[in-house]
Amino acid sequence: MAKLSFRYGAMNAGKSTHLLQVAYNFEENGKKVLLIKPSVDTKGDDKVVSRIGAERKVDILLKSEDSLFDNYFNLIKEVDAILVDEVQFLKKEQITELWVITKECDIPVLCFGLKTDFQTNLFEASKRLFELGDEFIELATICPCGKKARFNARLVNGNYTDSGNVIEIDGSNSSIEYKPLCGKCYYKKIMKNNNKYNI
Repeated sequence: MAKLSFRYGAMNAGKSTHLLQVAYNFEENGKKVLLIKPSVDTKGDDKVVSRIGAERKVDILLKSEDSLFDNYFNLIKEVDAILVDEVQFLKKEQITELWVITKECDIPVLCFGLKTDFQTNLFEASKRLFELGDEFIELATICPCGKKARFNARLVNGNYTDSGNVIEIDGSNSSIEYKPLCGKCYYKKIMKNNNKYNI
């Protein structure tokens, strides 16, 4: 039976690189893949772009109001696998549609993205993936201190902060950047530094 898989990690965990490798592996075995990316992710425009320079044009640039069933079912039923980049920006209804596709059409769906935002809250789509998903794989990255990074920290003009609009794509605003941090570093740089839960 086809699975809905969520492959998640903090910033810089190589999620897009991993997605492109998975797409290559499917195609090397004669399988047809459908690559989806939310339109709100403007990094790379209509391409999946990895931090190591690899890129690929997507088949569907999905808008938040789009229904996979109503708008793209003719494309979906012709493929062997669906890969979704930056899945955290989809709507929960779109995640439900992806889950139904795995059960009704027996097409595996592999989703790649972030679990939580820079305020440590689950994204709407990520929450829905944990509710419905069949498989969860955490992709690891490293904090500057050397420990495993699980948190996404926001820097504005070089200063750590937990305020601002959640939907701010890395690279779309030159004053904003994101860094992966372990729990201890996240606490020290963001929560303790901003006098939140400071003992």
